[in-house]
Amino acid sequence: MTSALNRALLRAGLPHVRVHDLRHTTASVLLAGGANPKVVQDLLGHSTVLTTLNTYSHVTESLSHLAAATMDSVLELS
Repeated sequence: MTSALNRALLRAGLPHVRVHDLRHTTASVLLAGGANPKVVQDLLGHSTVLTTLNTYSHVTESLSHLAAATMDSVLELS
């Protein structure tokens, strides 16, 4: 898979990227976009959702701020 990725990147004129980097980016983007962590866990093949959440805690921290802002907004409308 790595050699196929390297060939595709070379053909597209893109810099070298490791498969692990693509995996990390995918998980980060999905979580930041609000994807269900259980779905991301299944996609990555982690044994538990805790592994996913612990690994990508930098993303889930920003989601906590978003959740708090959402609650503020909802409570202000009441």
